[in-house]
Amino acid sequence: MSKSNEEIRYILKFYYKIGKNAMQAAKKICDVYGPSAATVRVAQIWFKRFQSGNFDVKDAPRSGRRITDKMDAIFATVEQDRHISSYEVAEELRIDHKTVLGHFQITRYTNSWIFVYLTSLLKET
Repeated sequence: MSKSNEEIRYILKFYYKIGKNAMQAAKKICDVYGPSAATVRVAQIWFKRFQSGNFDVKDAPRSGRRITDKMDAIFATVEQDRHISSYEVAEELRIDHKTVLGHFQITRYTNSWIFVYLTSLLKET
């Protein structure tokens, strides 16, 4: 059974409020949700945060450009010219080539495109 990080933090907050220590809390969470649900170190970090008076368990806002902005720009470029190479996309958008490849891999864009290309080749023969 998997839980989101935020839900695990609420559970850690509960264990902190009832007076358990980080190791006990992590063990109880892992007993219920599986061994990778929460580590003792993560529990210790959150318990230290709770001790300082910060009981906010939400993710803090992060700086920088959102990943979806890059993905939208990459796919808009590809939609304009389906024969553009990943190197050309990276150069045009002024981002790293590995970023472009990573986004293609995340969305399995290359797999489906290669499949369409190979299918059309097979039909010709």
